[in-house]
Amino acid sequence: MYKKILLPTDGSEYSVREIERATKLLAEDGEIIVLSVATELRKTAFHRTKDIKRENKESLNEAKENVKAMADAFDDSVNVTTKVVVGFPAETINQVAEEEGCDLIIIAASGKSGLQRFVIGSVAEKVLKHSEIDVLLIHN
Repeated sequence: MYKKILLPTDGSEYSVREIERATKLLAEDGEIIVLSVATELRKTAFHRTKDIKRENKESLNEAKENVKAMADAFDDSVNVTTKVVVGFPAETINQVAEEEGCDLIIIAASGKSGLQRFVIGSVAEKVLKHSEIDVLLIHN
């Protein structure tokens, strides 16, 4: 059983499957931290500052909605906290896990799809490669 489990979510249907696994693996007095990482666009020659600010605000709002939805899916008897951080998903997930003293990260194998996944790469794969704690990869 694990005392502190990090549950990153991108709001996809796949991340919901993490809830069942986390509940089964959590120690009786343990804590689950639901995390969503909001990406932040930087100014480039191709984007107007106004558009970047709008997209960053939308990304942050989406991340807040994602953690709330996942946290609400847990039974009230489970100790769940939420966290939204701006950054690069894989790096931020591993950093938060370390900072929070988590003993396990549970992450879905895929959330994003199509060209976006091809261009960006799999967040789950990067977390798995670079994590210094246990990672449970949920295949979909």
